[in-house]
Amino acid sequence: MAPDHVLVPLDGSPLAEEALAHALATFDCPVTVLNVITPLDADMAESGVLEPDEKREREARERAQRLVEDAQERTATEDRTVETTVETGDPAETILAYVETHDVDHVVMGGHGGERGSIARRLLGTVATTVVGEAPVTVTVVR
Repeated sequence: MAPDHVLVPLDGSPLAEEALAHALATFDCPVTVLNVITPLDADMAESGVLEPDEKREREARERAQRLVEDAQERTATEDRTVETTVETGDPAETILAYVETHDVDHVVMGGHGGERGSIARRLLGTVATTVVGEAPVTVTVVR
């Protein structure tokens, strides 16, 4: 059965971009692009890994907004319209919550992000694994 609403979590990685292209080429239904801003948590700040500050948060929001705006521009040239949203929270939890509250019936996402060995790759790999394991809908992982 064809989906009625597809969600594409977009983090700026090449595989996430491929996931969006796949969703647009495969499904003729509304597509929502979601970017999740991960807030600095107390553990990261306390361990000295990162210092929380307004500039870093503002830059993360600006980057997220650019990602979703780029997706809108790209899809407009393909005569498709996508809804875009930016949320803050744990990526896997935020994706799963969005699925539950917005009548999403299919998720298309990249399998991992970043270059081999990078923190981003490991984090998104974990996100994809969690979403596949916990989502109440079909999840397509683009690799």
